[in-house]
Amino acid sequence: MHTDPAGIHRVLGALEQPCYIVGTGQGVGASNAAPGPGGRIVAAVGPLPPERLGCSGFRARHGVEQAYMAGAMAGGIASEELVIALARAGVLASFGAAGLLPGRIERALTRFAAEIPALPYAVNLIHSPSEDALEREGVELLLRHRVRCVEASAFMDLTPHVVRYRAAGLSRTPDGRVHVGHRIVAKVSRAEVAERFMRPAPEAITADLVARGLITAEQAELARRVPMADDVTAEADSGGHTDRRPLTALFPGLLRVRDTLQRELGYGQRIGLGAAGGIGTPRAAAAAFALGADYVVVGSVHQSCLESGTSDAARRLLAGAGLADFEMAPAADMFELGVELQVLKKGTLFPMRAKKLHELYKAYDGVEALPGDARRQLEQQVFRRPLTDVWADVEEYFTRRDPDQLRRALESPRRRMALVFRWYLGMASRWAVTGEGDRTADYQVWCGPAMGGFNEWVRGSYLAALENRRAADVARHLMRGAAFTARVHQLALNGVRLPAACTEYVPVPPGETR
Repeated sequence: MHTDPAGIHRVLGALEQPCYIVGTGQGVGASNAAPGPGGRIVAAVGPLPPERLGCSGFRARHGVEQAYMAGAMAGGIASEELVIALARAGVLASFGAAGLLPGRIERALTRFAAEIPALPYAVNLIHSPSEDALEREGVELLLRHRVRCVEASAFMDLTPHVVRYRAAGLSRTPDGRVHVGHRIVAKVSRAEVAERFMRPAPEAITADLVARGLITAEQAELARRVPMADDVTAEADSGGHTDRRPLTALFPGLLRVRDTLQRELGYGQRIGLGAAGGIGTPRAAAAAFALGADYVVVGSVHQSCLESGTSDAARRLLAGAGLADFEMAPAADMFELGVELQVLKKGTLFPMRAKKLHELYKAYDGVEALPGDARRQLEQQVFRRPLTDVWADVEEYFTRRDPDQLRRALESPRRRMALVFRWYLGMASRWAVTGEGDRTADYQVWCGPAMGGFNEWVRGSYLAALENRRAADVARHLMRGAAFTARVHQLALNGVRLPAACTEYVPVPPGETR
């Protein structure tokens, strides 16, 4: 039995063993073994390895060891290396396909098939309201490469493309049940969107898909018996696209929606409900599980890991971020709609410059209508080149990616201005990814407060150094730390208040103990 803080901490950290708080004549201590004669059990908790956190259903249907998911970060920041490393560690990770051209995505899918053919992974499918062709081509790729799981994000409503992906994977088992071959994890921040993914696919959409020969009549019939998504992630105050909802307000509301629909529709399998946004420490993950989360999703923190598809320069900025170093800025993919995303503001002027571009877009009818001084400022300080040259790049880009964008722009000066301004927003994220040395002030780095929380938690530990931040290691410590924290909370509910020195999980290198 241990009575000193360090010894008690070791007992608590032996998560695969039970923990006994024991009272003796010499005081109160902790032990992983039941006390002998003369020992009085004050409280006891059973083993709590991290594999027990969350929902066993999530782990089973995705074939993973942990109820933990690495969310997609667009532009390949959630890279092939990140996905492969986490898949090998028993974690579901989503490839950041959003914003990538089909050829680039196809190379990643080919690599996954070669290197992790039997391991679980997901690919991000982002809603693209202004680039319908891109969403359609993305689904074509997913179907052609037989991708078994998609993380659907930024959807405001169901589209024929995401419905097609879901329905095309449905088949009937010999005993008449529905086999789900294409799984969807939908990331949402609004109850009405969550409900759409928790209900079966709209029959009007499936009927149209049948008429066009994209799914079979049997698949349309089977689609009536299953929800659109197997799992729905409550996205709170996250990096990138976010409504900045507090998790403690958002999650209970979605939980009520899920449970109501589950009773109403009588699905054979419960829809999983996960938690994302602001999860960068063990205490945050433990809080999410305490709310009832079936799994947690971590994003921003992985961007600072060695396997992420960003630059060392961006990683250094991320490692220096505090809790208040983030701001909302216009999103490139939904610029015209005024949709914003959360980015790093420390060390970059991007948020301020992006907001200025959106103000000009709202105030003027096109690039030609801009006042002379405003245009000169843009060309000299922001774009660093004539706007006519930028438009030439835009034409070349959309000729390859989505020619319909150019046809629409030729009919509208404001549309052309939007595409020019979106060039800067798109390049700003690329400069951060490539580490463009003379563009540091324009880096667009998608992340949220979880990054600041993580940096504070690992300060003084080996994970404070960027060269030690490996994704699988970070995931392991977050989940072990969450289980450790949950054990401390279990004891607190039994009236045991431990010294503060005993209750903080500290990450140590593999093979070492605290």
